[in-house]
Amino acid sequence: MTETTMRAAVYHGDHDIRIADVPAPRRREGEVLIRVLRSGVCGTDATEWSVGPKIFPVNTPHRVTGHTGPMILGHEFVGEVVEADAESGFAAGDRVASGAGVWCGECARCVEGRTNMCDRYWTYGLSTDGGMAELVAAAAETLERIPDGLPIDHAALAQPLAVGIHAARRSGAKDTDRVVVIGAGAIASFVLAGLKHLVDAEIAVVDFPGPKLDRALRFGADHVLAPGETLADDVSAAFGGRKPDVVIEASGAPGQLSAAIAMVRDGGRVLAVGLPKTKPEIDVHSFVFREISLESSLAHVCSTDLGPALEILAEGVLGPELVERVVPLERLGDELENLAAGRLEGKILVDPALT
Repeated sequence: MTETTMRAAVYHGDHDIRIADVPAPRRREGEVLIRVLRSGVCGTDATEWSVGPKIFPVNTPHRVTGHTGPMILGHEFVGEVVEADAESGFAAGDRVASGAGVWCGECARCVEGRTNMCDRYWTYGLSTDGGMAELVAAAAETLERIPDGLPIDHAALAQPLAVGIHAARRSGAKDTDRVVVIGAGAIASFVLAGLKHLVDAEIAVVDFPGPKLDRALRFGADHVLAPGETLADDVSAAFGGRKPDVVIEASGAPGQLSAAIAMVRDGGRVLAVGLPKTKPEIDVHSFVFREISLESSLAHVCSTDLGPALEILAEGVLGPELVERVVPLERLGDELENLAAGRLEGKILVDPALT
């Protein structure tokens, strides 16, 4: 490793991302130095771009990493190992995908296996410098080897797909259940893929007619429906007159969490995944008197979700459908604006080597 500087996308604040030459990272004990090949653009990045900083530790030190000030973006990155300790299990030249989140392994939640709820959880690209750069040093336990033959553009979807798999687990959906996924965007597509991987359920996807709903059918949805005043009746009709057992709200659109609660059967489950821009109101009386279970899902459990995500991607269905384009670092601001405005159908990937 001879590089002393590298190009990176550095977040300074609202609509202020600068492509700059910065010091290259130095690998510490337990870390793997990675040459980044792709880094995905996430809705969280778009929120920070348009109305932040809300999460990024630009104004105050992060409680664990101590990071403050301008920060390199990127928590969905894949790349090639440059340097690693022998005990890491990785060697120079290995292709790896990062789960990005780091856990302590000692607190009560970690002992339960819920490492995403770790008392000291932090994430590359959200809590400290991440992978929207030519190089990144990442904890070895957050990495999985990319299967041979899996194109790097498709492997770059592993982290957000792991989030979808975790949501599918959190939904509690079982074989023969009737499941509704509200939304057909990228994260909803990952949730649908997770459901298809985990259970044999009858699945309906709700979104406006167009390419995203067509894509949901290709990903294995049994029914696709448009939102509207008769949606609950339309869903029941699609399921042969029965209400769904599980409804997953993955759109974040206004009013959809309430719609999910109204739609699900008595004693059913609702999972909140999408993040609305305004605080939602729900009918608490209906929620309580019908004994609805309301759950939520955040991030993923790296040890159980990242590997299966790569296995699903190796099947070759999701990647070609969901990768919209690959762009250089200099295009990042434009693509964040597109994402924030809802103008994208799939995932944008950044290749730090492009100029």
